[in-house]
Amino acid sequence: MDIVQQHMLDSYRAARHGEAPPPLPGTHDRDVLRGLRRRIRVWAAAHRPPYA
Repeated sequence: MDIVQQHMLDSYRAARHGEAPPPLPGTHDRDVLRGLRRRIRVWAAAHRPPYA
């Protein structure tokens, strides 16, 4: 099952239960990548090698 079919199935189930439909695939990708980049920068800053 690809992502479009899964989204259609989830939308159908949400409609049957009277819930809000799920967001479209790829809607939050930019926010996820920004958060990942932020976590990597924080980790790198906390794990810098000691100065000699």
